[in-house]
Amino acid sequence: MIRKFVLAVAGAIMALAASLPMAQAAPKTFYWISHGGPADPVWTYFLAGAKQWASDTGNTVNTSFHNGDVASHQEAVRAAIAAGAAGIVTTSPDPGSLIKVVDEANAKKIPIINFNTPDPQAKFGAYVGGDNVKFGAAWAQYLVDKKLVKSGDFVWMPVEIPGATYGVQEEQGISSVFKPLGITWEVTEATLDQAEVISRMTDYLTTNRKKIKAIIGLGDLVTGSIKRVFDQVGVKPGEIPVVGWGNSLDTTQEVLNGYVNAAQWQDPQATSYIALSMAAMASSGIRPGFNVITGALYEKDAAQQYDDILSGKK
Repeated sequence: MIRKFVLAVAGAIMALAASLPMAQAAPKTFYWISHGGPADPVWTYFLAGAKQWASDTGNTVNTSFHNGDVASHQEAVRAAIAAGAAGIVTTSPDPGSLIKVVDEANAKKIPIINFNTPDPQAKFGAYVGGDNVKFGAAWAQYLVDKKLVKSGDFVWMPVEIPGATYGVQEEQGISSVFKPLGITWEVTEATLDQAEVISRMTDYLTTNRKKIKAIIGLGDLVTGSIKRVFDQVGVKPGEIPVVGWGNSLDTTQEVLNGYVNAAQWQDPQATSYIALSMAAMASSGIRPGFNVITGALYEKDAAQQYDDILSGKK
């Protein structure tokens, strides 16, 4: 109920702001900075939310992707500070990696909002997005509760960028469930290139198929590649249980067709939109006093609604 109330209030504020005549305030320039890559399907939707916010408010939003390059990401934040940004919204590319640059933004009194990948170590004004630790624990618990894995089993966890914030936090949550039960796992690198992702995942599954009892996709690109990988290796839908991210049409279709048991929705467009709204609110002197947590785990019975959203039908 609290989350619904917060989102309802935020939605009302944004609707009111968008309806006010632009003459009341000069347009401002905000910066939207992502650790992801433009080739990753989910970031298409995060970016769409930022563009929609710019269109609705009349403000300028400068966007950039950094493909997991921490140094490049840090410099992008510093460039936004040097340019006198009205506000900055940014993901966290690696735990603790933005502590100094966030302090630099705060010293210049530039609002800086964290989205998608949280980092409590940095003094962000607020966070908008999912709780990756809780997501990871929920995926692991799903497999246990559905009796898809048990003590002594091995679970494979492909991820695009080893060591990146999202994967580290998700594995932390997974560990809290699996470790006490004696379930083992391995995280493997898949990269951010779609063809390379499929190639690496196919090779790993071919080599380790006999011992893999379940798969947890720690990123959208890897979970969205399950069907292609299974088809290449000759694994039937449902033969190996799969859970993980689900912010792409590839994954919604995989859930609908039985390749993925359950997938995580993170409200990508809304996440960007709300993060920018909070930055704008802070730039007008209203300090954010809360985080906005998004996300829902869906199975086949609910997958169509997310498929419709991602395909533009809703």
